[in-house]
Amino acid sequence: MIEAPDVNRLLAGPLGDWLKQHEAVREEAKAKTKGRYFKVALAAVVVLPFLFLLVPIGTQLKLFLAFGAAMGGAFWGYMPTAAAKKEAKIGINDAIAQSLGLTYEHDFEPGQEFGHCKQYGLVPHYGRAGFEDRWSGSVAGHDFSLFEAHLEVQRGSGKNRRWVTVFRGAIMAMGYGKPFYGTTLLQRAGKHKKFFGGRKDNVKFKGHELGHVDMVHPGFEDRFVVYSDDQVEARYLIDPTYVERLIAIEDAFHGDDIRSLFIAGQVVIAVESGNLFESGSINAADDRTKIEETVGQFKMLADLAVSFNEEKR
Repeated sequence: MIEAPDVNRLLAGPLGDWLKQHEAVREEAKAKTKGRYFKVALAAVVVLPFLFLLVPIGTQLKLFLAFGAAMGGAFWGYMPTAAAKKEAKIGINDAIAQSLGLTYEHDFEPGQEFGHCKQYGLVPHYGRAGFEDRWSGSVAGHDFSLFEAHLEVQRGSGKNRRWVTVFRGAIMAMGYGKPFYGTTLLQRAGKHKKFFGGRKDNVKFKGHELGHVDMVHPGFEDRFVVYSDDQVEARYLIDPTYVERLIAIEDAFHGDDIRSLFIAGQVVIAVESGNLFESGSINAADDRTKIEETVGQFKMLADLAVSFNEEKR
């Protein structure tokens, strides 16, 4: 397991000095937001009576325009606060990453590990995607990458059409301590079913066929299903000892949605964890709590990745 950075030491060093300087930035942002909200309210007092009393359009359209204007005004008003919070978050997370010997990026394009997640169904199909908070470098002697993904699909029709979240969580990739050459997928039980019920014996992912691997272990197949293009190697990777560790991981991390893929010398893990690493606050008094929360979240997920690694059995 990784050693978490000391929050007291972080705040006593360059990060603490930077946060003190940034406090003025956040106070200015709060003042700007307050001023903008006042302007929006003033505009509403002037414009809305004119819209509802004098403009010859339907009431429903008037309500739609008023709601849209209110949302636009709220967004414009909040922009200075959002920018200050993002700046604080990047400063804090970068300091945490440096203390761990890692690199932090707020904005980035996902790499091959996310391509693997899409191809082999570790994440659901989606219409639009957002990515943030990538931590990368070496953890426990292995290449490591962790980032957040927010995936959405459109549902409904007409005026009820809306974006709905289908996945919000962490994607991790870590070099594996035990050599392997095939592809082995560890999915949730019941993920791949036949049309008339029952588990599929084979599944294809863009032409790559994986066959079901029987895992004789009480309770394992109630939670997971394994598919691989190399039955012998799959049992070599996911042996009884590994099964016991995996079930322990599930229980320790409350990971009802953990799934993983052994591919190209690494293990890729997807876990629905919600929105994490939001260490930036508009109130400086919240900094310590936010930092402690982010450190705890990172350690939990990094420990999860390490627990999947053969060398840590």
